[in-house]
Amino acid sequence: MSENSTKTLLPEGLRDVLPPDAAFENEVMERLARTFSLNGYSLVKPPLIEFEDTLLSGVGADMGERIFRMLDPSTHRMLGVRNDITTQIARIAATRLAADPRPLRLTYSGPVLRVKGTQIEPERQFTQAGIELIGAENVTADTEVIVVIAEALQNLGVAGLSVDLALPTLVPAILADAKLSDEAWARVRAALDHKDVAEIAAHAGKSADLLTKLIDASGPVDHTLASVAALSLPPKAKAEWLALDHVARALCAAIPNVSITVDAVENRGFEYHSGITFSVFAASLQREIGRGGRYKLVSGEAATGATLLIDALLSAVPKTSPRRRLFVAYGTPRADILAWQGKGWCVVVGLQPDQDVLSEAKRLNCNDVLKSGVPVALN
Repeated sequence: MSENSTKTLLPEGLRDVLPPDAAFENEVMERLARTFSLNGYSLVKPPLIEFEDTLLSGVGADMGERIFRMLDPSTHRMLGVRNDITTQIARIAATRLAADPRPLRLTYSGPVLRVKGTQIEPERQFTQAGIELIGAENVTADTEVIVVIAEALQNLGVAGLSVDLALPTLVPAILADAKLSDEAWARVRAALDHKDVAEIAAHAGKSADLLTKLIDASGPVDHTLASVAALSLPPKAKAEWLALDHVARALCAAIPNVSITVDAVENRGFEYHSGITFSVFAASLQREIGRGGRYKLVSGEAATGATLLIDALLSAVPKTSPRRRLFVAYGTPRADILAWQGKGWCVVVGLQPDQDVLSEAKRLNCNDVLKSGVPVALN
């Protein structure tokens, strides 16, 4: 391997995004931002790097093993590179925008960095975009966030959209009176994640039968709502479930062309959430393209939000036709160039007089060349 090629290598999980992919990603981000803005969500731009203790406070408290760290030469304090923008939005809402009227609607986008990728998601740098609705306790907020995300994805042309609802607070509410040991609780949680009925029966005590029925109830929304309605839930768990029931029915009415499913015992990846959560999928992909749910700020203020994983999403968005590239000769008046740009052309201007216009246009991958004031297609 040559010295020059060695210098162009990137660390594992990082990559350059080249034309035309970079332009396509930018277009998708702009279209998402437009939908979010039209729904009243104001754009904020947190920094890529913060003081470590700030980045790991509040909802970011459990992310210590997932962030890159470095020493700030100015303050000699440890800095962290964000691996999730949601935690930064929570900080901004609780501090800089604490006096703003509630509910507070914010949107964001930008790159994040994580220490390690996974087998399914090997990328270590990727782009997030999302919305946060802060200061609303009622379930109408949960419904709004999911509807806005679904409509934003539909506006992009994402086909076969589905939303999987979950309620990570339901199982703890059911097991609150079971007095399980820490070991038994861990075994039950792992068994629920893997839908291991035998392990649940062995360690969940008197709640085993109810938990097993909740596993069986999971699936398409109509089946789940009807099945759980027939179960006898403890009072706190019942109240939690009625909130999800309300949101699920509201979603079916608002976005009837989106498939809604419910997993009554799912918890993985939603450890800091305090209410309804959801994952978003597209029929053409096996990995999720977004997720979100309800959580609390350090101040105790309620919030609900959603994050889209742009790198995954791009595979589900139909490609748009690129602008046609029009080559114009050196010396073309700027007013003419602006006029063609105004008509939707990408205009490439020759930089030298006496060029072979046709050859230069083909060399620069143009589709057309301007001849006598008229675009002429190249063969």
